[in-house]
Amino acid sequence: MTDRLPKLVATSVVRGARQGDSHGGIFTIDFEKQESLQHVDWNTGEIDFEGRGADRGLRGIAFDGDNIYVAASDELFCYDRDFRITASWRNPFLKHCHEIARVDRTIFLTSTGFDSLLAFYLDTQEFTWVMQVARALGGWAGTVFDPRTNNGPGPINNFHINMVFADGSGIYLSGLRTKAMLHMNSKFELKEVCNIPVGAHNAQPWRDGVLVNDTQSDAVRYSGRDGDNKAFRIITYPEDEIQFAGIDDSKVARQGFGRGLCAISERLVAGGSSPSTVTVYDVDGASVVARATLTMDIRNAIHGLEVWPFVGRP
Repeated sequence: MTDRLPKLVATSVVRGARQGDSHGGIFTIDFEKQESLQHVDWNTGEIDFEGRGADRGLRGIAFDGDNIYVAASDELFCYDRDFRITASWRNPFLKHCHEIARVDRTIFLTSTGFDSLLAFYLDTQEFTWVMQVARALGGWAGTVFDPRTNNGPGPINNFHINMVFADGSGIYLSGLRTKAMLHMNSKFELKEVCNIPVGAHNAQPWRDGVLVNDTQSDAVRYSGRDGDNKAFRIITYPEDEIQFAGIDDSKVARQGFGRGLCAISERLVAGGSSPSTVTVYDVDGASVVARATLTMDIRNAIHGLEVWPFVGRP
């Protein structure tokens, strides 16, 4: 294995945090230097604290030039490379955002509270369309609305749309209950690409297959079209090393909860888990090559995870 170990950027959510407490942050993890740094301590009190995760923490990450875009539950923030906020945007149809992705001049945001995908056009700095996902005639359909008006989708969370991935072949999205990764074309037509497990996070095309956090099974999986299937068990720690062990009876703030996933190369992928841990996997070698644990607080879970694109910068 000759791939260089990466520098990554990650966001986190602290489930169960109370008003006034830190409930998330932004971190960089440099595996070559064996160094992790926290750049943002997210402690805003102007959110809904009801429920396990609710509006806490920071979520998806995307880049455009020198700008770093990070989503909170209902707001998109723009940071410079020194993690200073330079702008932010809200929309009434952005609620419980999870992952985001950029392609060309558009950032796509999952709006989980509306089972929708929201588009933000960078050049005009406005939300331009929102598409709500629904079942239709044994398949899938997207209904498009203008988020600049009051005539938008109604709040609904049937599928818990939590993932979007975008590249030159189109836009891919999925949710906890879609049971499939979906592809959207330029006409807003949706079709199933492949099956994924119930409860999955971060499903995305990779090589000739799909990469996914099989969260309910505490595993990272790669399934290739050629039958090359790999699974990695997510790390757990001795219970006496865990802070706030047993605090959440719902089993959501638990060890092995996999969320956050990115491809590093054609061989290496990185996955996040709870307590906030980032693991680098060698898919071809079926091995773990590096790991960083940011905290042993079981409430603190990785959310967004991306390769740091600014080579030579802190």
